[in-house]
Amino acid sequence: MDSGFLNTFIEYLNIVFFVFTVVLFTLFTAMAYFASRNSIHYKNKNSFNDLSKIMASPLAPTITIIAPAYNEGLTIVENIRSLMSLKYMNYEVMVVNDGSKDDTLDKMIAAYDLYKVEQEIDPNWPNKPIRGIYKSPHRAFSKLTVIDKENGGKSDALNTGMALSTNKYVGCIDVDCLLMPDALLHVVKSFYQRVEKQVIAVGGVIRIANSCVIDGGKLEEIRLPKSWLAKFQLLEYTRSFILGRMAWGRIDSLLIISGAFGFFDREIALAVGGYDTNTVGEDMEIVFKMRRYMHDNDRPYTVEYIPDSLCWTEVPEDLKILINQRDRWSRGNLETLQKHKDMFFNPKYGRLGMLSYPYWFFYEWLAPILEFFGFFTIVLFYAMGILNWKFFVAITATIYIYSVMFSLFAILWDVYSYNEYKKTKDLLTLMFCAIVEPIVFHPIVVWSSIRGNYKKLFKIKSGWGSQVRKGFAKAS
Repeated sequence: MDSGFLNTFIEYLNIVFFVFTVVLFTLFTAMAYFASRNSIHYKNKNSFNDLSKIMASPLAPTITIIAPAYNEGLTIVENIRSLMSLKYMNYEVMVVNDGSKDDTLDKMIAAYDLYKVEQEIDPNWPNKPIRGIYKSPHRAFSKLTVIDKENGGKSDALNTGMALSTNKYVGCIDVDCLLMPDALLHVVKSFYQRVEKQVIAVGGVIRIANSCVIDGGKLEEIRLPKSWLAKFQLLEYTRSFILGRMAWGRIDSLLIISGAFGFFDREIALAVGGYDTNTVGEDMEIVFKMRRYMHDNDRPYTVEYIPDSLCWTEVPEDLKILINQRDRWSRGNLETLQKHKDMFFNPKYGRLGMLSYPYWFFYEWLAPILEFFGFFTIVLFYAMGILNWKFFVAITATIYIYSVMFSLFAILWDVYSYNEYKKTKDLLTLMFCAIVEPIVFHPIVVWSSIRGNYKKLFKIKSGWGSQVRKGFAKAS
């Protein structure tokens, strides 16, 4: 190969990686700035609100909490008890038993004295067949409705709940998530605090409950996870929710609401066909659809984001399960980007087309691929004796230092804003995680993304996988 051409090609690669790095640094710095501004604005705006007025008002809007359940027999009774103890008047808990093969349904029937009720169902029902609808004769359990249906997956279960609900808003959550007692008060306030725009969806921060003390469906003590794998995920969630999504919410360009805690205007959600049952990234895809629907119909709208700690969930502590989860996330990301590819740099969709979609394309999808193949390129260049060591060391050190600084800022901003972890030892542990994460944990995330993209691009069939939950610690 001509040495002049090779040198030119290498210089070109150096320029490409340098520009890509500068753009990412700029985006993440802007993200930190907008997230900080949004957090301060949110705290100032909500410092004088009295949420108890919403709770006590019989005119408060109606909400249905939809919780799909599949083989949740070990914890289903306690999880429902927690959901029915929320501080709100006009809400319903709808548990959709999605063809569980264990004793999930039997335990619900026994614990809440459920009986089957007659309800007319559309003969052209688009979801998996419903086997029965259950209610309780006891006033204490009047908010509970249980739908028993054939297995169709999480999206199908959520669509069933949306269709059978008659309330104005629907909350789509994981049944094993722990909601704070005042969660619905914050959600309703978010739906009604806008005048000039219609709020079509509300999302929020997901906190990690591994090793926390939970008793009677209530969070008794916040503890740092004992598992190092969970600690790295806690750091990752802090960056993603406290900085990332907070920043996108600030510029009204949020494209994803976590499936563990998402609330929607039921009318708009049904208008776009509900959740897509043919994707594993349904939580991102429905937000894309709802935003497109409002844009296409020229209706002023927004998506709100709540930074308060309202939802706690358990994350994988097993490496194989974690890789399967991130594999699924990357497949869902690619599926959604493919389905809505006409939004890419499309000025018709404003900031969504010109900023949000390109970010998800270049950073969430393309960046892990560049990292993966970049590693082999470096090895190849080293073997060929053409590696520019000065440039390589300089850009690697710069990226590493910046990523650590960004993580440290996320930790310190979380302490300043919400202060969930008050022990000095816990904060020092998280800071240590920030230092070693780029070397220890990040490669796992990159590999999972590559595996998911490989499966999707080569049409290798793979479903949701499973997560074996250890359960929360009990108060002693």
